[in-house]
Amino acid sequence: MTARTMSWALERLNLGECVALASVVESQGSVPGKVGAKIAVSENGDRHGTVGGAGLEEKVIGHLTNIINGEESPGIHRFQLRKEAMDNTSKGIEATPLNSLCGGVVTIVSEFLNASPHVLLAGGGHCAIAIGKMAEVLDWRISIMDTRKEFVSKKHHPKVIERIHSTPEDFLQKENPASLGRFTHILIMGHDWAIDQNLLLGILKMMNSEEWSSTVGTIGSKAKWNSFSSAAKEIEIDDSVLKQVLCPIGIDICAESPEEIAIAVCAQIIDERARALRGEPSIKHTGWRSTRTE
Repeated sequence: MTARTMSWALERLNLGECVALASVVESQGSVPGKVGAKIAVSENGDRHGTVGGAGLEEKVIGHLTNIINGEESPGIHRFQLRKEAMDNTSKGIEATPLNSLCGGVVTIVSEFLNASPHVLLAGGGHCAIAIGKMAEVLDWRISIMDTRKEFVSKKHHPKVIERIHSTPEDFLQKENPASLGRFTHILIMGHDWAIDQNLLLGILKMMNSEEWSSTVGTIGSKAKWNSFSSAAKEIEIDDSVLKQVLCPIGIDICAESPEEIAIAVCAQIIDERARALRGEPSIKHTGWRSTRTE
């Protein structure tokens, strides 16, 4: 059961779902869940495994759900399986009493397993190749999209999990907000500004009417962003939606080379994820930004 629960948790992570996991690490007296028993809960509310059932399991499931929702922190928790807590402070035991007659004490350790980012690189050129290499080191999942067949090939992108050789129009016709949700980040960095604009506008149309969780960003100059934002306003994209787009992507380290840009982009994603785990809002930028002299 333990191995199956761990395997299930890893499958959820591969699907891009966060998982909270609890393991029994110590038991004293009569308890239903022995050392090694595990239960996992995914961000979609699915669960696998058991730590013994009854009131203990209800408490643990509630705790794991709260971890995923950011309402509680992972850690060590003790539960005493009797209605009234016994005074065991002299033995160093502080436990939450449960409505049970077993009488034993169970110690569980909970942890939060965060799914690795799944980044769609829309445009397979030099910057995307550099980001792909950096993502491999970070154990991130990468998909690649380009109108040019050569730039979605194994030659340029040997480790990607999804290759999309398509125009923006054909790609978006097959997608919807739910399916695009498989990508935590959609980074637009094509070789042609018109292709990039068409893809961005199509995504913004979806964002305009649907709940959206993916981060969308694009490489671009101030002139390019002005073109994108003007075109978006012409098709009545809400300003609140437009402000969610990062342009240019990456933290500002005055990056020039593709490798430097890859570091800046990956650092931004790392920062965003760290802030989310701490319950802090991610840093969003309104339109084009730069600290350089224009």
